[in-house]
Amino acid sequence: MERNSKETIIFDTASSVQVTRDQTPEIFPPHWHNAAEFTVALKDGCRYKVGDTSYKLNTGDILLVWPGQIHETVKIPSKGAVFIQFSALILENNMDLLSISGFLYDHHLISASENPKLAKYISGKISEIEKIHSSGDPFSETKCKGKIYEILLKLGEIVVTETGYDSNTDDPSKSGWQYIHAACNYIAENSANDISQTIVADHIGISTFYFSKLFKQYMHTSFPAYLASIRVKSASSLLMDKNLSITDCAFMSGFQSTTTFNKVFREVTGYSPRDYRKLYR
Repeated sequence: MERNSKETIIFDTASSVQVTRDQTPEIFPPHWHNAAEFTVALKDGCRYKVGDTSYKLNTGDILLVWPGQIHETVKIPSKGAVFIQFSALILENNMDLLSISGFLYDHHLISASENPKLAKYISGKISEIEKIHSSGDPFSETKCKGKIYEILLKLGEIVVTETGYDSNTDDPSKSGWQYIHAACNYIAENSANDISQTIVADHIGISTFYFSKLFKQYMHTSFPAYLASIRVKSASSLLMDKNLSITDCAFMSGFQSTTTFNKVFREVTGYSPRDYRKLYR
């Protein structure tokens, strides 16, 4: 098998969800795709790699790989895992999930020994998805997506708690998180345009100074860094289209020069745009 290769995700004709158990590959080279992939280890000693980080999964552990992330199946026992793959649109069509995707995408390993309740919850939902997927139910796609949203909602609640969501404020409509949520929605919808902190702050109705302070507090990064990461994510999707040049991908995702694009893309992904595209070839 070619070392750097594309994994082709062929969803069922009536579904954007795929479940694999008996045909999970024991080895698969570094690759990426525009689908999320959640794996449940059925046996000890499952070894994976996401980006530059290696993971060893034992029975009951969960591995979360998000759209566009380079990952590799290093070695797993025969029939040692079950995984679901689902379209990135399930995430991208929901602004509340999209606004916290930067935090979601940092979560990969859920250990059954360290976080048994969460691992059991997710593995249980994946088992339900597997049964629904093979049931022949005329509404299997919708029901599977419902279970996926239950998983994403549980993960999202954890992420929002970790970021310091001030749910106990006397006026929830004026909470810091509400401002940041609105800002992230605006950034996601306008990242290809020439936007700035001032423009976003004006849009959500607060001062630039207060917005900058809130953004760092809740997002744990600066506005320019966050905007760059959103643009890189957009460029990653554009790189799937072989009819677009790398320059096209740079400008269509909001970068003002290819030099900046190449530099930021490598900082975020660890790869040049050209090398990253090859992993999807």
